[in-house]
Amino acid sequence: MQDALGSPQSALVLGGSSEIALATVRRLVDARCRRVVLAVRDLDAAEAPAAELRARGAEVELVAFDALDTASHAKVIGDVFEGSDIDLVLLAFGVLGDQASFDADPESAADAARINYVGAVSSGLVVADLLRTQGHGTLVVLSSVAAERARKSNYVYGSTKAGLDAFAQGLADALIGTGARVMVVRPGFVHTRMTAGMDAQPFSTTPEAVAVQITRGLERGSTTVWAPPIVRWMFAVLRHLPRPLWRIVSAR
Repeated sequence: MQDALGSPQSALVLGGSSEIALATVRRLVDARCRRVVLAVRDLDAAEAPAAELRARGAEVELVAFDALDTASHAKVIGDVFEGSDIDLVLLAFGVLGDQASFDADPESAADAARINYVGAVSSGLVVADLLRTQGHGTLVVLSSVAAERARKSNYVYGSTKAGLDAFAQGLADALIGTGARVMVVRPGFVHTRMTAGMDAQPFSTTPEAVAVQITRGLERGSTTVWAPPIVRWMFAVLRHLPRPLWRIVSAR
C-alpha cells in the first residue's frame, strides 16, 4: 500500500534488467519503496542490481519471467501478488533489433513482435486484473516516441511500440473507476546497452533522466509521460508532416 505521502511501498518490474526501470526503482527505493520484485529471464545477471537495491534498504526478490512464455504469465505474476499488495508494476521488457536483420530474417521480426507486443498484452492484462482486484496500483508501460510514427529505419520496432501504446491507452480507459490506473511513458533516444553504437538522435537522454520524469509523473497522477518533455511538442508537429517530407526528416 502506498504511504501517507503517496509513494509506492512495493514494485514489480517485468523486465527487471531494463536500465530505465532500474533507474526508476532506485529513485523509488530512495523515496521509501521497501519491496521490489525483479522479474527477469536471466536470474544470475539480475543479482548485481538486486544487491545494489538491497544496499539501499529494499527487500528484493528475483523471479524467472519470460515475455514469450505467455502461458506462464498468470502464475508468475499472480504468485508475486499473492498475500501482498503491489503498488506499482513497471512493464519494461522489449527488444529493439535491427531493421536490416528483420528484413533478412522475418522470423526474427516476428519474435520481436511477440516479445514487444504479444508478451506485453498478455502480462499487462494479468497485471490489470490483479490491480483491479486489489483496488489500487499503477501499471507503468514503457512505450517509445517510435510509436508515434514509423520510420523506415526501424519500422518493425516502431509498429510494435505503436501497438503497445494503443493497448496501454485502451487499458487505461478500461480501468477508470477501479482504483487502478495506467501511465504510458514515451522516451526518445535513450543511451543504454540497447542503443550502444547507434548515432544519437536530437534530444537524446539517459535512463536516470527518464526515471526522473517517470517518478514526477507518478507524483502528479499523469496518464502519459514524455522523456524528455520537449519530444511531446516535437512529435505534435512531426506526426502531421506529409509522408514525403517525413521520409526525408526521419532518414536523418
